[in-house]
Amino acid sequence: MERKVGFIGAGNMGSAMIGGIIKAGFTDPQNVSVFDPKEDQVAFLGDQYGINKVDSVESLIQDSHLLVLAVKPNLYPTVLKQIKKHLRTTHIIITIAAGVSLRQVEEIIGKSYKIIRTMPNTPALVQQGMAALCPNEQMKEKDFQLVGELFNSFGKWEKVDEKLIDTVIAVSGSAPAYVFMFVEAMADAAVQGGMPRKQAYQFAAQTIMGAASMVMETEKHPGELKDMVCSPGGTTIEAVRSLEKSGFRSAIIEAMVDCMNKADDMNAQSSKHSSSTNG
Repeated sequence: MERKVGFIGAGNMGSAMIGGIIKAGFTDPQNVSVFDPKEDQVAFLGDQYGINKVDSVESLIQDSHLLVLAVKPNLYPTVLKQIKKHLRTTHIIITIAAGVSLRQVEEIIGKSYKIIRTMPNTPALVQQGMAALCPNEQMKEKDFQLVGELFNSFGKWEKVDEKLIDTVIAVSGSAPAYVFMFVEAMADAAVQGGMPRKQAYQFAAQTIMGAASMVMETEKHPGELKDMVCSPGGTTIEAVRSLEKSGFRSAIIEAMVDCMNKADDMNAQSSKHSSSTNG
């Protein structure tokens, strides 16, 4: 099966996916094509990974089997209308945008195309991404497996019902930002304690990576793992008490609920815009 991948858009998420694909050897760099109006970004990716730089959307589509739409959500209607006349039914169209449903894509290009809505995250750049995959009815099992292999090249994925996509955005798509803030806060405290900044980031980031690996590999409940660190009358339970006093868990839950609500609002606005455009 063809492994020619085309990216329309080379922003943060598109670049992260490209980096993961190349590093994992999913396909040869010359089988990855990129088009973006920002020519300097495309040139940078070409120099870094040896990918195929194209000068038009038409050329990219003609030379691709898997087509990744890595543009901002508000640009989807314009891009979909632009590519519609060049598409073949053999193409697999991969969307990565919050607020753009499978139905909305089908309303613009038609229901005869293979479309899969995905929600990846930026750790794809270091092959530690997490993604949700939501295929439409035209996607055959072999097509879905090929997309799964692509996403395996830069992390893990799960097939989810599209109705859960807002939850995925909160717990995975947007979540690296929360973790980066956590790393920064831990490092700030370590610096206050006298540790050099670079070393503080190393300690904080490696500790979070290790703790996350324990959750994945031991399959123990996170609360049980927390209890294993908390000695009676010790330093850890004192820190946990302080976090709970400050509403640590509640703050995370509220932030994620706000994130889900924002994603839902974006869905509603996108649907409204799509209806008015097609009406």
